[in-house]
Amino acid sequence: MRIVAAMSGGVDSAVAAARMRDAGHEVVGVHLALAESARTLRENARGCCTLEDAADARRVADRLDIPFYVWDLAARFRTEVVEDFAAEYAAGRTPNPCLRCNERIKFAALLDKAVGLGFDGVATGHYARIVEGPAGRELHRAVDPAKDQSYVLGVLDADQLAGAHFPLGDSTKAQVRAEAAERGFAVAAKPDSHDICFIPDGDTRGWLAGRLGERPGDVLDETGAVVGSHGGAYGYTIGQRRGLRLPQPTGDGRPRYVREVDVVANTVTIAPAELLTAGVIEAESARWCGPPPAGPVRVDAQVRAHGAALPASASADPDTGRVRVELDEPIRGIAPGQSVVLYAGTRVLGSATIVRARPGAPRGIPGPSTGGMQ
Repeated sequence: MRIVAAMSGGVDSAVAAARMRDAGHEVVGVHLALAESARTLRENARGCCTLEDAADARRVADRLDIPFYVWDLAARFRTEVVEDFAAEYAAGRTPNPCLRCNERIKFAALLDKAVGLGFDGVATGHYARIVEGPAGRELHRAVDPAKDQSYVLGVLDADQLAGAHFPLGDSTKAQVRAEAAERGFAVAAKPDSHDICFIPDGDTRGWLAGRLGERPGDVLDETGAVVGSHGGAYGYTIGQRRGLRLPQPTGDGRPRYVREVDVVANTVTIAPAELLTAGVIEAESARWCGPPPAGPVRVDAQVRAHGAALPASASADPDTGRVRVELDEPIRGIAPGQSVVLYAGTRVLGSATIVRARPGAPRGIPGPSTGGMQ
């Protein structure tokens, strides 16, 4: 096959490209230029879009003796990921930019361009597995649970999975670094990039303030009393504890968490942990890795990139793209805008964007989920 290897300049994509070449594929390395003003050096840059990263990717391609190109997708990345990120926070939701990047950049813009140029697919350094199942290609968790990235790939549909290749899914991070060192890659010990590559210093609230401006408002407790102030409701997310900056401790001495973000009233409501629990998730804009499920089924639900798999029951409406998930045991801190990714064992079934979460009594359904979506 003719394969485009997406090479970020990190160790994972380097080894992924090498493995695809060793498997006998015709591989072309491509570095995506996503930053409109890439930093010359990596200092204070936490992502994978510096000029130094591009140079690292080129050195690996030279060592592998494969062609190498830089494709400029900065304008599309700005519109589809960066501006979307700011707009979601401005609307009081909590987005995951990595899911959006995978959906709209790496497996839409990149894959579409690759196919248009006559390539058969795209290989990346994501930690996930593709398994040939009875109904087609299936997306599964990686063997290394600490590095598994299937959650942020849960937005891929069947057509995108058909052109996706994840050569690292059967390896641990330690094995990948050791292989990179054996191959003589200078990036073997290079640190991993951070999630939000377009916020170099990691200060999300400061970045949002620069985009959306200061909007002072009130922090309320669960009774509606004003207990503090904030610089913009958009800078908070449900379940957040740090950064509340209350002028004095709460009367009972217990910690408080963000329970509600109202960007229209510009208020942030905080409450004790027990008032944040939710057992029912309502979501929309579902994307399925295969045929949508028929009827209520048993699943494992994951609502954060590094969260636990939660036994649940799920119902989907293929006509509207809506999904309802009932967790066996309620959890706290579920925020609108996050994605809920559904699994049958290690297999990713699909994902949807959370609209709301509300209380639900523990269902107490015994035994592990078997994943009835076949």
